[in-house]
Amino acid sequence: MIDALNNIHRARRLLDDPVAPPASAAPALGAALLAALAAVTMAGVVIIGPTVEISEPAIPLFPSA
Repeated sequence: MIDALNNIHRARRLLDDPVAPPASAAPALGAALLAALAAVTMAGVVIIGPTVEISEPAIPLFPSA
């Protein structure tokens, strides 16, 4: 009988709502940073435009041996 009551109390504790961690500003700041980075990247693409071509460098960066 005591084992059954202990199991019931344990099951009720497991079914209780978990305690939420305190709120943090880090996720909001990360999302804002990602949005700002995307906006700056899109603005750069619009400013450069489709007519700009990036040519190959004259000197190879990693010459083969």
